[in-house]
Amino acid sequence: MEISFTERELDVMAVLWERGPSTVAEVREALADPLAYTTVLTMLRILEEKGYVRHEEEGRAHRYFPLVERQAAGTSALRRLTRKLFQGSPTLLLTQLVSERGLSDDELRRLRDLLDRQLEERRP
Repeated sequence: MEISFTERELDVMAVLWERGPSTVAEVREALADPLAYTTVLTMLRILEEKGYVRHEEEGRAHRYFPLVERQAAGTSALRRLTRKLFQGSPTLLLTQLVSERGLSDDELRRLRDLLDRQLEERRP
């Protein structure tokens, strides 16, 4: 299943992933760029229609719960990005990341260790 968010939907989902189940007012308060209450409510309803969140009634408010894990959303987004921008090649994506980002020596070592572990796991 491909998971796809608009930029604003991703902002709302990030709040739910970081804070956990939240009301519209709590999501609105946690957003870096303040949005109108009705805008946040509309976005949460759209996310619910897409099957990415659900809500439970809590008094007069609704508490929204993420149904999609951050990891699954990241994996889906990365696959889409690789397919659309890097001709489906993870190698091109990694090359771009390593050459353009200015990674620290520690980050490069961690990437090398991760690649080494992947290679060891594939050996018979």
